[in-house]
Amino acid sequence: MKKIDASQLELADNVVAIKRVTKVVKGGRNMRFAALIVVGDRNGHVGAGVGKAAEIPEAIRKAKEDAIKNMIEVPINEAGSIPYGFTGEFGSATVLLKSAPEGTGIIAGGPARSVLDLAGYRNIRTKSLGSNNKQNVVLATLNGLKSIQDPSEIARLRGKSVDEILN
Repeated sequence: MKKIDASQLELADNVVAIKRVTKVVKGGRNMRFAALIVVGDRNGHVGAGVGKAAEIPEAIRKAKEDAIKNMIEVPINEAGSIPYGFTGEFGSATVLLKSAPEGTGIIAGGPARSVLDLAGYRNIRTKSLGSNNKQNVVLATLNGLKSIQDPSEIARLRGKSVDEILN
């Protein structure tokens, strides 16, 4: 998988979740914040990251840097969907991704929707199965999108034409 140069992309970001994390120590409680951010250019590049800090803005900045480091390139077909249905898994979260015809829109729950929107999909159906932990759902969606291969690549590997693969 090739590395993506994020400096040339015009990135949008979305804060998926901010959690207040408390650590109980001898002197009392230490409050910190964990932020989950998704970044993408709405043109086939998307990434997610987590940042932790004592203040929310700092946690968001760290999460955005992490998300840019973890960007992936995803396949988008002419209808603004995925080439074929696939299932992404991370931990106990499973996200079912299904291609959809033009005019369907993004049918997805909150965490998965932000990933698909920032990736640039216009028509896709998803179902979140198993855990509804936001971080795991985001990472399961990204794992599913990362695992999808372009039909032309599959056809080349199998020594067949793209029409034989799709029909």
